Amino acid sequence: MKRVLFVAVLCLTMATGLGVGPLAPGATPAGAALAAGGTSVNPHASGTGTSRIAVSTTRTTKKKGPCGTMPPSSTTYTHVVWIWMENHSSSTIIGSPQAPYINSLAASCGLAANYHNISHPSLPNYLAGTSGLSLTAIQPFTSDCAPSRSCSTSAPSLFGQGESWKAYEDAMPSNCHASDAGPYAVRHNPPAYYTTLLGCSSYDVPFSRLGTDLKSGALPAFSFVTPDVVNDMHDGTVAQGNAWLAKTVKKITKSTGYRTGKVVLFVTWDEGEGGSSNSCATNAADVGCHVATIVVSPSTPAGITSSTLFNHYSLLMTTEQLLGLPLL
Repeated sequence: MKRVLFVAVLCLTMATGLGVGPLAPGATPAGAALAAGGTSVNPHASGTGTSRIAVSTTRTTKKKGPCGTMPPSSTTYTHVVWIWMENHSSSTIIGSPQAPYINSLAASCGLAANYHNISHPSLPNYLAGTSGLSLTAIQPFTSDCAPSRSCSTSAPSLFGQGESWKAYEDAMPSNCHASDAGPYAVRHNPPAYYTTLLGCSSYDVPFSRLGTDLKSGALPAFSFVTPDVVNDMHDGTVAQGNAWLAKTVKKITKSTGYRTGKVVLFVTWDEGEGGSSNSCATNAADVGCHVATIVVSPSTPAGITSSTLFNHYSLLMTTEQLLGLPLL
C-alpha cells in the first residue's frame, strides 16, 4: 500500500513543484514534502543537486479535461508516456493563438512553467534526457549526426533499465531506422544511438503501433513518442503541431489504461529558440533554454502551475521514480 501511494504522490511532483531532484542530506522524501506542503530540491544539470528551494504554485480556473479526475489513492501508475515536440520556447507556445488545444491542456492539467532543456541542438537533448549524460558528455552530438561509430554512446539509458519500453516514431519506414527518411529524422529517435541497448530492432517501432497498443492494453511501461518533423513543429507550424497533439493526446487519455489511473503523460519540447546559451539546465535567463512542459494524469490537480525549476533531467528522474527504476 505504501508503494502505491508513494508512486501516486510522485505523479504530482512535476505539476506541484515538489521533490523530483535528489534530496539534500537529511531532507524529507518527496511524498512527505507534498503532504506537508514543504520544500523541494533544485535538480541541477549534473544530477546531484542539493539546493532546497521554496515551492511556488498557483491554480487557474478549473476547466473540463482529463486531469483531476481521480485522487492519488485511487491510482497505481505503471505506464509513463513522453511526447517530445521541437524547437519552440515556452513563450511561443503558452498563450499562442495557434495552439488552442495545447493551451487548453495546460490550463486543465499541470504546467511546469519554469522547465528547461539541457543544451542545443536537438540530439544532445534527446540523449541527455534519456540517459542523464552531462553537458560535457553530450558535446560529441552537437552536429545532430546520424548513428555511427563516432556518433553513438555505450551509456546506459532509460530504455534499458529492465522495464518494458517502446519508442513510437512518426513516419519511420522500418524498425530502428538509422537514417533520415522523408519527414522522419533519426536525430529525434534516441534508441538508435545507444550501442549497448538490446531490443531496438523490436521495440523502436513506427508511430502507427501506438494506437494499436493503446487499444489492446499492450502499452509498455515506458513510451517515447516522436512526431515527424512537420508534426513536431520543427518544419511545420505551431498550428500543425497543435492539431497532431490534439489527436494523439486524446487517444492516450481516452484509453482504458489512462482512465483507470495507470498512465501518466508528459508533453515537452526538446529545446527553445532565440537564445545564446548552450548550458540551459538551470539557466532561467535565456529564452532559448525555456520550454513548455505539460503534465497529464488523472491525479494531477486540474489547472495547477509550478514555478519550480525543472529540466529534462528532472523528467528522467521522475519517470524512474514512478516506474521504480534505479537512478542513472
